[in-house]
Amino acid sequence: MTFERVAMVGVPMDLGGGRRGVDMGPSAVRIAGIERRIRDLKYDFQDRGNISVDQPEGREPADVKARFLKEISACCRLLKAEVHSVVAAGELPLVIGGDHSIACGTVAGISSHHHERGEAIGLLWFDAHGDMNTPETTESGNVHGMPLASCLGMGPDGLARIGARFPMVEPQNAALVGVRSLDDMERKLVKESGVACFTMRDIDVLGIHEVMDRALEIVNSGTVGFHCSFDLDGTDPSVAPGVGTPVPGGTTWRESHHVMETVADTGRLLGLEITELNPILDAGNKSAVAAVELILSALGNRIL
Repeated sequence: MTFERVAMVGVPMDLGGGRRGVDMGPSAVRIAGIERRIRDLKYDFQDRGNISVDQPEGREPADVKARFLKEISACCRLLKAEVHSVVAAGELPLVIGGDHSIACGTVAGISSHHHERGEAIGLLWFDAHGDMNTPETTESGNVHGMPLASCLGMGPDGLARIGARFPMVEPQNAALVGVRSLDDMERKLVKESGVACFTMRDIDVLGIHEVMDRALEIVNSGTVGFHCSFDLDGTDPSVAPGVGTPVPGGTTWRESHHVMETVADTGRLLGLEITELNPILDAGNKSAVAAVELILSALGNRIL
């Protein structure tokens, strides 16, 4: 896909996880100079501001098996409309979170736009976790563990059915990369779902280049292009320490950039989002700076 303008949408969502702070992610990325750096790549840039999000203070979750689902669904519906508008204008949506539950709104917006044109999209999901839980399988009740299941039609209706297409993405057109932490029942759902799951062991054995070749073939097979949902906790904590749920043993700095560089090489990127950046747990905004650098790689920045 070709585009000349990148439109950034901030989503200060702090409802889907168990730790506070990811609501400050969009601000941290702005402070790290995202607008100037993207303009340096010769793209037009528009900052569309932040989506309105309810905050957890003074609220009690209505359902402990899907905490704050109603509020998260309302936010994702707003985000869906905003992303749909960006895509319809021929711009690339750059969504900055916030916890990973926001992906339901992002994917719904992109999927809905292309569904109206009789087109299907692929989904590249970079994450330490599977995000394939449902209210029936979850051990925590945290909705940020359910967005991929929802995008594939297996999650709660408040997330899975907010788009014009159900499921938003077919499981055979989705690929998980970087996984190294799965709940017991979630592991079973991943295996049964049909989604391709490339773990860190796969990266160790095959190398990041081969893994990305296989993943990108899946998300581009029979689709108009793909959305990349990039959870910063997929990288090793040495790359991005300021994340909501860090897990040791993630991708290195160069492996992480290789993921994004190969995304850019396809020329089929429909949308990009960065999630789970938590400045409270960061050091000197290091993780936000890393996020900006990774975004630039996905937009075509090169060493030479």
